[in-house]
Amino acid sequence: MVVFNGLLKIKICEALDLKPTAWALRHAVGPKPQTFLLDPYIALNVDDSRVGQTSTKQKTNSPAWNDEFVTEVYDGRKIELSVFHDAPIGYDDFVANCIIQFEDLLQNSSKHFQDWVVVRRCLHEAGCCDLMLMG
Repeated sequence: MVVFNGLLKIKICEALDLKPTAWALRHAVGPKPQTFLLDPYIALNVDDSRVGQTSTKQKTNSPAWNDEFVTEVYDGRKIELSVFHDAPIGYDDFVANCIIQFEDLLQNSSKHFQDWVVVRRCLHEAGCCDLMLMG
């Protein structure tokens, strides 16, 4: 198994067409819950360690963050991006997530990766992130 040691710089750019889960809609009022707007943010983990969290964007299903994170990684195996809705009451609602294996990023010997990554739930949504590996 390939692991990554070095400096990880990641910029979380945006997400498009995020869909609220049925659980998030439990507080929706009115006849058209499909128009429910999320208050999304992304939690960023490397393996089981929290690296950071983006700011929360209010009332949008296509948020733009452009938040950057830099962290030193030792024996890193995966990056996890988890999208949540900042719920007004109780725990925040899970929306979608994506796991990127360092092995997949490093197999072409590139130190820079920029692409749209698909975050999954029942439906497919997409978000853009820019990863730079310095090891």
